Amino acid sequence: MNADRHDPRGRVASHHRSGSGTVRIGYPIGVRTVPVLVREYVTPRMLRLTLGGPELDGFHTYQADDHVKIVFPDPDGTRRVPVANADLTLDWPKPLPTTRKYTVRRFDAEARELDLDIVLHEGGVASEWAASVEVGDEVTIAGPPGAKAFPHDYGHYVFAIDATALPAVARWLEESPADVSAQVVVETGDAVEQGYPLAPRDGVEVIWLVREGARSSLAATVRSLPLPAERTFLFAAGEAGDIKPLRPWSAGRFDSLFTGYWKRGVAGLED
Repeated sequence: MNADRHDPRGRVASHHRSGSGTVRIGYPIGVRTVPVLVREYVTPRMLRLTLGGPELDGFHTYQADDHVKIVFPDPDGTRRVPVANADLTLDWPKPLPTTRKYTVRRFDAEARELDLDIVLHEGGVASEWAASVEVGDEVTIAGPPGAKAFPHDYGHYVFAIDATALPAVARWLEESPADVSAQVVVETGDAVEQGYPLAPRDGVEVIWLVREGARSSLAATVRSLPLPAERTFLFAAGEAGDIKPLRPWSAGRFDSLFTGYWKRGVAGLED
C-alpha cells in the first residue's frame, strides 16, 4: 500500500480512464505551513483563501474532492503539527490538535498556489478563523491523504450536494471529459449561495434548492430525477443526514460515493 503512494498520479489517471467503482489511492502525505496570498468572497457566505509559496512544491492532488486538513494552533498560539514519516504517512501529536477538512478547489503547481473555499457560519472553529485571517498570515495544512477515485467514463453522473461540496463539484466540472452528461442538485441554506460559480457545460443540468430550516428536500429531489438508461455514478456529499436516504435508493442501481462532510450538532465530523 505505501509503495503505491509513490505513483499516485498514474494510478488515479488510470482509474479515471478505465476503472470501475470507487478506489482509494494513497498519496505521499505532506505537512506545509504557507502564507495566505489572497482572500476573496466568492459569495457572501463562501470565502476563498489562496495559499502559496515554495512549500507547495511536491503537493499532490488528482481527484476533484481531494482535501487537506487545516491544523489550528492551540489557544496559547502553540503550533503542534504532524510529522511525515518513512511510510509517507503522518505521525500526529497527542492530544490531537484541532483540525478541519477542506476541499482543494484549485492547485496550480507552476504558480505554487492552492485555493480553499470555506463556508462561513456562526460558531464554527474554521469559519471564525477564516473570517479574521489576513493576507500574510501563515496556515498549516496536512494532506491530501489520497483520492477516493472514480472513473470519468460513466454514461451519466448525478451529484447530490450542499454548499460544502460545491468546491468539489466545481473542480470536477472543470476537469471532467468534454462530453460529460450530468445532473447536479445543490441544496443551500440561503439563496445567496447560489451565486457560487460553476462552469457551464453542455449536457450538464444544475438544479438549485434552498433548504427550509432543517428540512432537506435534497434526497427527494434526486430520487425524482428522470435518469437516462446509461451506466450512472452517484456522488452524494454534504450534511450526513440529508444524503443518508439516498443510500438505500441507490444500492444495487448505481456505483456511488457518499461523503458526510458535516453533521448537524457535531463538530469536526470524521466521515
